[in-house]
This record gives sequence, structure tokens and C-alpha cells, in this order.
Amino acid sequence: MTGITGFDAAEDALAFRGALGRFATGVTLVTAQTAAGPIGMIANSFASVSLDPPLVLWSPARASSRFAHFEQARHFVIHVLAEDQDHVSAAFGRGGAGFEAVGHRLHDTGPMIDGALARFECTTHATHDGGDHLIVVGRVGRVTVAEGRPMIFSQGRFGRLA
Repeated sequence: MTGITGFDAAEDALAFRGALGRFATGVTLVTAQTAAGPIGMIANSFASVSLDPPLVLWSPARASSRFAHFEQARHFVIHVLAEDQDHVSAAFGRGGAGFEAVGHRLHDTGPMIDGALARFECTTHATHDGGDHLIVVGRVGRVTVAEGRPMIFSQGRFGRLA
């Protein structure tokens, strides 16, 4: 392998972030219902934790303006976005129109958007300190799955599988 570079992750946060970007992930939208209305946040920090009981995790950034709502949420829904849902990632990015720009319906566990490849309806099982993020573990109560291909995120860009 050529072009290998080493660095101290604690001293070079930008290089550390770049190294993490080499790992391609799926793209999710996490939604919850709050007293002020529905909220959503794009996240690529999603992983399975356990099959028995069914647990998943995601990690909202503490710096997010929506963080406090997700930190307090008892229920949330994780949507795995399809490759053609660029409009969803844009709607829930910084300054996006949010739910006004996407088809959705309200449900007990949180707002549900149309067209997701998979949807995990969760109850908060545990939270853990994750530095500048919070690790939220959700117990999955219901899963919905559709056909299609996932949107991916790698090296700071959204993409599709070739």
C-alpha cells in the first residue's frame, strides 16, 4: 500500500475525521415527537447491538441544536434512507425545511417518513457518554422493510452503490 500516513489522533482532529471518513456508512434519519412538534436528524452513526433483545444504537452530536430533544426522547424512529432520498437528507440538514419537505405521518413512536428502506421503531433502552456525542441504545419494537438500494456516505459525500 502506498501513501500511508500516521498521526496522533488526539493532536490532529481533522486527520482523525478524515480517517473515519474512509469507512462508508449508510444514511439514516432519526425522528422523534416532542412537545414542540416532530423533529428529525440525519445520522450515519447507526449500528446493530443485539439480536436478543433487539437493540440498535445511534449517536447524536451534543453540538446539535436538536440534541436536547433526542437526549430526552423515550421513543424514536430510525429510517434507513434509499439511494433516491437525497431530498430527505437535504430537508433535515442544516437549514433544511424538515418535515414540510417530505411525506410523513405521525405515529406513537415518532414521525415516519415515506420511502425508507427500513424503519426501526424504538424505545430508549440506555444512553452512554460518547465524548462529543451521546450513544443512544434503542430497543426495537417493530421493523418495516422495503425493497431498494441504500444511500451511502463516505469521505464527506453522499453517494450510491455502483
